[in-house]
Amino acid sequence: MKIQDARVIVCSPGRNFVTLKLTTEDGVHGLGDATLNGRELAVSAYLTEHVLPLLIGRDARRIEDTWQYLYKGAYWRRGPVTMTAIAAVDMALWDILGKTANLPVYRLLGGASREAVMVYGHANGKDVEETVKAVAMLAKAGYKAIRAQSGIPGLVSTYGVAKGTGTYEPAEPGLPPENVWSTEKYVEFVPTLFARLRKELGPDVHLLHDVHHRLTPIEAGRLGRALEPHRLFWMEDPVPAELQEGFRLIRQHTTTPIAVGEVFSSIHDCERLIREQLIDYVRATVVHAGGISHLRKIASLAELFHVRTGCHGATDLSPVCMSAALHFDLSVHNFGIQEYMPHGEETLRVFPRHYRLEDGFMHPGEAPGLGVDIDEAEAARHPYRRAYLPVNRKEDGTVHSW
Repeated sequence: MKIQDARVIVCSPGRNFVTLKLTTEDGVHGLGDATLNGRELAVSAYLTEHVLPLLIGRDARRIEDTWQYLYKGAYWRRGPVTMTAIAAVDMALWDILGKTANLPVYRLLGGASREAVMVYGHANGKDVEETVKAVAMLAKAGYKAIRAQSGIPGLVSTYGVAKGTGTYEPAEPGLPPENVWSTEKYVEFVPTLFARLRKELGPDVHLLHDVHHRLTPIEAGRLGRALEPHRLFWMEDPVPAELQEGFRLIRQHTTTPIAVGEVFSSIHDCERLIREQLIDYVRATVVHAGGISHLRKIASLAELFHVRTGCHGATDLSPVCMSAALHFDLSVHNFGIQEYMPHGEETLRVFPRHYRLEDGFMHPGEAPGLGVDIDEAEAARHPYRRAYLPVNRKEDGTVHSW
């Protein structure tokens, strides 16, 4: 079952997506998500110029061998562009194998470890009042877990907070905007938000919060301790994770659970964090961490050290990735939770899918393979549009970390 054709499809139905389509000599096709927010064309070029020529004629059933070939066969390894490209190939091959076997991918991964996948929704507002209403709305809709973000008093804009109604999209058209940030204002404000949320909603709803890498370890320790009375499900991305040992300092100061990893591209980015039990949830995702094959290795290592998964699932991941994540989530034993941001109608028309949401839980469905396809005619109606995530500066003008 050799690969006969390989193509990259770039489209922008509401936001940019890069999709890999592999087709075998038997006429079976598989899809892989290759979207890297703000660097989409870099992955498209990497695939088109360097990877796809290597795939033609290869046996589509040799998934692990192909993964190792693309990873170890390249002198320049890792990095988000390389690993996103490898992930797309890996997803497409699992999709092909599932269709050939007439089984959903999760069954090929050992079957279901649970009946459905708990997801968390996003609630945000320009202030505390709006955020409380947004969280209550999601709780009423059946979500058991909700991420809460709010505008910060004294700051004009806050990343993670939508500017209007409708589907939230963090990337903005054109060149990247620059936002002003104040750690002091943020750290003082966030505990008051969650005190109010607990007062309004009680103890039963899981509450999550994303720091977006903006603190130092000691600042994160202080915030985590202040949030302890409000029993967060997790505090996400408290600090940049390049300095993995920095998480030791956070651990020394708070028992608030820590999640990190949506920007990780390989097991080496989180090996120390997992082995030394410095985090509680690893958020590496299928598309940016080398695909289903590599994410399973991360999960297996994490299971040994009581670390659970919590895959990134924002709208900059296409429905192909969302479905792949759900197959992974359903199968892996140490699953924790899955992020879910609903895509807009334009995106959903381009990507017909079988996964479903019901009462705060999701299931990938029983269709063979990943259970997602692409309408290429519809995709062609939405050409690529340059867009970037914002750049952050402190109030004194210094460029600030994500």
